[in-house]
Amino acid sequence: MKKSRITGVGHYVPENIVTNEDLTQIMDTSDQWIVERTGIKERRWFTPGVDTVANMSAKASKMAVERSGIAMKEIDFIIFATSTPDYFAPGNGVLLQRELGLQGIGALDIRNACSGFIYGLSVADQFIKTGMYKNILLVGAEIQSSALDKSTAGRSNAVIFADGAGAAVISATESESSGILSTHLHADGDFAEELYLKDPGSSREVRLSSDIIDEPSFRMQMNGNVVFKHAVVRFQEVIQEALSVNDKTKDDIDLLIPHQANLRISQYIQQKFELPDEKVFNNIMHYGNTTAATIPLALSEAWEQGKIKEGDLVCLAAFGSGFAWGSALLNW
Repeated sequence: MKKSRITGVGHYVPENIVTNEDLTQIMDTSDQWIVERTGIKERRWFTPGVDTVANMSAKASKMAVERSGIAMKEIDFIIFATSTPDYFAPGNGVLLQRELGLQGIGALDIRNACSGFIYGLSVADQFIKTGMYKNILLVGAEIQSSALDKSTAGRSNAVIFADGAGAAVISATESESSGILSTHLHADGDFAEELYLKDPGSSREVRLSSDIIDEPSFRMQMNGNVVFKHAVVRFQEVIQEALSVNDKTKDDIDLLIPHQANLRISQYIQQKFELPDEKVFNNIMHYGNTTAATIPLALSEAWEQGKIKEGDLVCLAAFGSGFAWGSALLNW
């Protein structure tokens, strides 16, 4: 059975920077209020008519493919993780395929929200191990800002969620020293409504009407306290699971990249595993929570900044809507 490894990473964020001070102009909030609760100082929101989930993901993908050292035409499958596709149907995988000129190869869409990239990485890993594909393009991309209630009533979510894209090339390898060691996936649908966007849902008699457009169901709904309490537990469990399966300890980790949901959650996990600052990578301060894009975006930035070196043991972990969570352990 073959092994897979990440051979290239890339990212793209919209040019539109929205600071905490900017948000004070449209809602009752403050920089202190936002930073204390989330750690976020600024985020990127898309520019309508300029940014799309498809073209942002294409820019991130081109960067990842170039860094991987292969030609674009060598990509033989696409996995696209997003909860905010450009169209209700079809999914964004085929739109990205069209942007990249890769017509004919398979394109799979994954809607696991915050844990989408980890789920996609696990799927890519299995496809490559079986020999079905050699080079898979895995993308996480979101435009969340267009679904936010940007009034004072919606500020708890509006200050957190943001837009961006990240990509990784997953390739077959014969290397003994590098590659994905294991992935671990979990979910608990009992908590689906604690973090969700209900409409436009297909179970309504009429999916879309003027009567329901202004209802809260068209905006992201999140029970922040419940999400936090479950996140800090599940993060610890799934990180420890990855370490235990591979006979590793927390001291073996060179870099932990958690889903950028909330800086307070990341700091809590860091404290529990007693990891120094240089072993945990966070960029939520600058980009907010970009859902499926957070991990590949952070992975790309960490690599750019020299925080990931060949041979490093890297742990990726995510928790979010579903509830769904997962982890991956890999040698870079």
